[in-house]
Amino acid sequence: MKHKRRFLPIVLFLGLALVLGACGGEEAGSGSDNNDTDFISVLTGGTEGTYYPLGGSFAKIINTHVDKVEATATSTGASVENMNKLKDGKDDLIAFTQTDIASYAVDGKQMFEGKPIDSIRAIGALYPETIQIVATAKSGIRTVEDLAGKKVSVGAPGAGTYASAEDILALYGMSMDDIDAQNLDFGESTSGMQDGTIDAAIITAGTPTGAVESLAASTDISIVSLDENKIAELKEELPYYSEFTIPKGTYGLKGDVKTVAVQSMLVTTEGMDKDLVYNITKAIFEHTDAIGHQKKEDISADTALNGVGIELHPGAKKYFDEKGIKK
Repeated sequence: MKHKRRFLPIVLFLGLALVLGACGGEEAGSGSDNNDTDFISVLTGGTEGTYYPLGGSFAKIINTHVDKVEATATSTGASVENMNKLKDGKDDLIAFTQTDIASYAVDGKQMFEGKPIDSIRAIGALYPETIQIVATAKSGIRTVEDLAGKKVSVGAPGAGTYASAEDILALYGMSMDDIDAQNLDFGESTSGMQDGTIDAAIITAGTPTGAVESLAASTDISIVSLDENKIAELKEELPYYSEFTIPKGTYGLKGDVKTVAVQSMLVTTEGMDKDLVYNITKAIFEHTDAIGHQKKEDISADTALNGVGIELHPGAKKYFDEKGIKK
């Protein structure tokens, strides 16, 4: 009888181990048809930019409208860093990026030279990312050429802003060597202008940008306009740029500012489950009214394929095909 009592706990332990092993056989994020929750990270940008609050809204929409999914927005260094995170091959990530940076990553160009990340797939474009050359009034900066020799923030390391800054400087026959370049995120950039440690910042983000709004509330600023002929030249050379006008009144501006923009977009990896991506795409584009940011006015399924230069994820393609939306 004593032997039987010793044996019973061993049998129970082995049975429990088998049950736990079976439950652990499927990983969250696999899109499997079990009772597990899929945990999704939404890679955004700095907390003072546009990606981060939008990512929080998207996470709430996904959690509300997609069964068995728990999404969380994560602050990152934005576009370039996000593409490199997708390179790791995890299939539980959605990322914000610029359309130009996504194309560079897939094609192995620019900052991804010789190191293509060909597993990236598009979910859809969101809104224009405006190139904003923000300067303090006291800096005396009124034109792109005035940036020469000045302390200018060109974006945090790993952010798409750096690539945009290079393009704009090159358009005027300049390079990073002509300015005192500072690698700062949006919040650091505007704080630096406020306390006088930097003169200007090139910021690529949806307008209005929270960090710039906060700066304008306490400091006299200007936004540098680009010349019409230079805008035309840039669009011809790099077609993912489009002309954009920052309207009078934004940041207290007394007149319209002519500049350019790329598109922001959402991407994921080719390995994310097709049905999961379909449900996420549908949830976001059919509940834009729940987005807690001004940019919701620009986000629509009808324009979600504009400027998308990389392959769509099959789940996203299924959604847009159903809606009759083509590139």
